[in-house]
Amino acid sequence: MPIDFEVKMNEYLPLRDVVFNTLRRAILRGELKPGERLMEIQLANKLGVSRTPIREAIRKLELEGLVLMIPRKGAEVAEITEKNLRDVLEVRCALEELAVQLACERIDQDKLNDLHAAAEHFREILDSDDITAIGEADEAFHDVIFAATGNERLIQLLNNLREQMYRYRIEYLKKKECHPQLLEEHAAIMKAIEEHDKEKATQITIRHIANQADTVVDTLRHR
Repeated sequence: MPIDFEVKMNEYLPLRDVVFNTLRRAILRGELKPGERLMEIQLANKLGVSRTPIREAIRKLELEGLVLMIPRKGAEVAEITEKNLRDVLEVRCALEELAVQLACERIDQDKLNDLHAAAEHFREILDSDDITAIGEADEAFHDVIFAATGNERLIQLLNNLREQMYRYRIEYLKKKECHPQLLEEHAAIMKAIEEHDKEKATQITIRHIANQADTVVDTLRHR
């Protein structure tokens, strides 16, 4: 297991959380690849920590679905599978439908301004080769919609789900031929919210998620 990442210490976080964030980021960025075994001793030596925070981090990663515990083999990075994608997207679609409907009802001018700014930032950064930054800009656009709902419990659920969606989102954003469609969908969602058109916003959101699912599934099937 070649390891080319390193721990970034944070005085405000316990060591176990720093290790967790480091390993999680490595999985999401593909530095630790699907199917790769997570050897506690090797990771501990590389990151300069004991095995305890490594073990704790692996348990948390398992809860997020990023790591699998294999009997008599140990921990390994979870594969990106069509079944996992479909499961996550079914939940995401239901939650985002609710979010966009509530946003249509409750969004104010300040949040509309934020939404336009987020959409413009996404458009500007889409031409770059920094896939992580593109992913963050995409998430920021949707975060404004979530914030506009004013529903803290819904926002928490969506944020938790986002962690499980990240690898699939990145796979989709890598497809540059999908970028024009993605921009059109963002613009259409924004317009529907601005017009407080719940039905239209819901329809576009469903299509937006379905298009991502179809693209990623096609990618997985042709690997």
